[in-house]
Amino acid sequence: MRKVSEKRRIIIRNYHGENLVGILHDAESTQLVIICHGFQSSKERIPMVNLAAAIENDGISAFRFDFSGNGESEGSFQYGNYYREVEDMRAVIQHFREQKFVITAIVGHSKGGNVALLYASKYKDVYTIVNISGRFNLLKGMEGRLGENFVKRIKQDGFIDVKNRRGNIIYRVTEESLMDRLSTITHLACLLIPQDCRFIMVVTLQC
Repeated sequence: MRKVSEKRRIIIRNYHGENLVGILHDAESTQLVIICHGFQSSKERIPMVNLAAAIENDGISAFRFDFSGNGESEGSFQYGNYYREVEDMRAVIQHFREQKFVITAIVGHSKGGNVALLYASKYKDVYTIVNISGRFNLLKGMEGRLGENFVKRIKQDGFIDVKNRRGNIIYRVTEESLMDRLSTITHLACLLIPQDCRFIMVVTLQC
């Protein structure tokens, strides 16, 4: 009978000197799957917890963590920030490799799926990538979130404050962070992923 797995809180320093906080589902296996949350989300969201539990139940260890500026991790939240989150993931993967784990897959949900894809295109050292509901065209959806003429407005004012329905500011988009998103081309990144990498795209359809 397999021993009940253990959950441990792990803190990992990223390359900007910030602490990234995550939960290791230790299934007594050196095989490890990294799980990445989406935009303005965290490791504690139900999809992340359920994914880790399912992987753990199959006898494989899993690690779900908060990107910098999200959840419990240090740093300030930034719109865009895709390649900085790639470097967060790099710090996590390097940490566990030093602990003699073998990273068998990266599973990302929504924005986390895009970050997993970008990681695979840059570092080419994890050979199974699962992208769950990641947006392929990052230009889509921006106007709905930022309003019309958002490029013109941000160049004029230097920032855009995104508000909720009550009119409260939930985050600020700077010109730098907007340009980061606009310059992140998912299609070009896909072309750089090695052919021996297994890439699984899970698409959710709204009826």
